[in-house]
Amino acid sequence: MTQGAGQDPVERTATLRDFRVPPYARVPVQGTPAEPPAAPADPTLHLGTRPAAYPEPVTFPEPPARPEPPVRPEPVAYAETPARPETPVRPEPPTHPEPAAYAETPARPEPAAYLEPASYPEPTPRPEPAAYRETAAPAAHAAGHTVAPVAAVPQATPASPVVTAHAAAPHPGSGYPADFPDGYTPTERDLPVIQRGDTLQVPVTPAAAPAPAPTGDGPGPLFVVGDVHGYLDELVAALRAQGLVDENGGWAAGNARLWFLGDFTDRGPDGIGVIDLVMRLSAEAAAAGGYCKALMGNHELLLIGAKRFGDTPVNSGAGTATFQAAWLLNGGQKHDMDRLQDVHLQWMSRLDAVVSEDDHLLLHSDTTAYLEYGETIEDVNETVHEIIRRNDADEVWDLFRKFTKRFAFRDEGGPQAVQELLGTYGGSRIVHGHSPIPYLLGQVGTEDGEEDSRPAVEGPHVYADGLAIAMDGGVTMAGKLLVVQLPLAD
Repeated sequence: MTQGAGQDPVERTATLRDFRVPPYARVPVQGTPAEPPAAPADPTLHLGTRPAAYPEPVTFPEPPARPEPPVRPEPVAYAETPARPETPVRPEPPTHPEPAAYAETPARPEPAAYLEPASYPEPTPRPEPAAYRETAAPAAHAAGHTVAPVAAVPQATPASPVVTAHAAAPHPGSGYPADFPDGYTPTERDLPVIQRGDTLQVPVTPAAAPAPAPTGDGPGPLFVVGDVHGYLDELVAALRAQGLVDENGGWAAGNARLWFLGDFTDRGPDGIGVIDLVMRLSAEAAAAGGYCKALMGNHELLLIGAKRFGDTPVNSGAGTATFQAAWLLNGGQKHDMDRLQDVHLQWMSRLDAVVSEDDHLLLHSDTTAYLEYGETIEDVNETVHEIIRRNDADEVWDLFRKFTKRFAFRDEGGPQAVQELLGTYGGSRIVHGHSPIPYLLGQVGTEDGEEDSRPAVEGPHVYADGLAIAMDGGVTMAGKLLVVQLPLAD
């Protein structure tokens, strides 16, 4: 800046008023011991080639020392920047001995190119490598080894959607064809255990069947679904095979009626995805004039209890137990618990335990324990909902324990047990899930997984003198996820 009155004279240094000056072009401060670089020919220290529009700059003379007499000689006015010739030179009034202020310099146009100084040679461009190794390459460099470039490996074309059901491989149709989700634990801990045995090829994308034909203004055809246990892909494939959903998984059955018999989560890879699908189909079916509904299974009670009560001790009748331990023992999956939201809990808590449809009594478990909760279907459902609303760990545990009982219709007394339920709640047949058909048929696997030990499930199992229909096809043991239309063809 210029010198003002009352200041000692200093020696002026050349100044760049465009402050974008690289470090190597700066002028050293006077008195700095560092040796200054060789002075350029151009005293303005501009960088790069001077544009043609700029004439040679005027050399700024050093201002003379201030004389002692009160009258100072008129300072030489500095010429305006050549880029603005229309601006006249404005000398200072004679009463002010200050030198004229520097005129405002307009923004300098970007130079055509900056020349690097001799001490900073232009680096040679590095050649692009042919290919980079994957994660193993950094480890090799860290060890001091040279890694040669490798050619890119072409990606394999995806194979046809056929999956393998084996104890050491992902279950068919899981939502994770290569890897199970973090925290997924395949399990068959609900005794007796049936081993999967050798590899079983299971197609998971069957061709879609025609949508069920509407039946006028009345209710549409009735379908039931067995236990899903988190196997979302198998569920979508089975629904599509019956024409109930389209290729995008949306409702395509018009006024058809669809009932799920419970047990949506645990053991399989995507229990929460199954619940989300059923909730969405419920809304879409209602908008189309049909409906999609679900019953409460023992695994819904187990998941609700594990979320609400965790490790709170409960009286199990055989000592102390917890919902958390029972949930894990029965195939509870961490990723399901992590994704479980209040909307899922509220939806499960409102599910009915027993319904009657077209002279079929639908319930989840093959047990007569329902008789302990009411003499009518409405009484049973209201009692179950009230127990869940009271939120007492021991009460919910007792309800879960009774809904876990099975095989009441299988043995010699089976027909009589079925008749007792039908006589109380109405209907001519019971349709249930819960007990896998391989268990009911006595297809108990062997430890070495022999070929003939795999469950052979072709469809629902009708038993107890034709009064009971079992719908759990044993999808958790490489069986089949069943979706069938009622009534069954004789």
